[in-house]
Amino acid sequence: MSAVSEPSERLLRPKEVCRRLGISYSTLSRWVREGRIRAVKTAGGKYRVPESEVRRIAEGLPISREVRAVIYARVSSSDQRSDLERQVQYLTQYCSSKGYRVVDVLSDVASGLKTDRKGLLKLFNYVVNRQVDIVVITYRDRLTRFGFEYLEHFFNQHGVKIEVVFGEEPKDAYQELVEDLIEIITSFAGKLYGMRSHKKKRLVEGFKRLLEEVEKSE
Repeated sequence: MSAVSEPSERLLRPKEVCRRLGISYSTLSRWVREGRIRAVKTAGGKYRVPESEVRRIAEGLPISREVRAVIYARVSSSDQRSDLERQVQYLTQYCSSKGYRVVDVLSDVASGLKTDRKGLLKLFNYVVNRQVDIVVITYRDRLTRFGFEYLEHFFNQHGVKIEVVFGEEPKDAYQELVEDLIEIITSFAGKLYGMRSHKKKRLVEGFKRLLEEVEKSE
């Protein structure tokens, strides 16, 4: 890996390289170590890949087989079903534009904190049985509110890539985040004091009032 010095061409971040080549970050790291793809190191110690290298690798890759995709969409409550339909519609069009064959369209109406979602569990079955190549979602938080990196690693171990179309959830998704925070506080308070404890109820109600005050002050 060479040091960067006045590059005459565009240098790409690893995330962009992975997206354009359709490979995982671990694969890119291995290619860099093996010298299969040339990378340069920035002054800050990060590595970048010249765009010409990406084109060289892309042109040398064999014609890929059919890509099997599963669409996953989620909303937190039933009154958001119109948003759920929009997610599915957009992701279906997205897969069509990319040439993916959609194996299944999965959806859940539940908090991103819940791990026993019906659609999510069915998705796990597709992954462990190697019946899918790519899982397509709109935002990272649609799949899980916390621990996305763990799921990404688990999927990668089974040869499955998670393709996030928009990245982080928009900042205006306030209400769902508030509901998730309340659920977390309720769970921890129940473990501390018992689910029927008055202390638990006071803690949860106090937290709700705090959120209301913060919202009013903005």
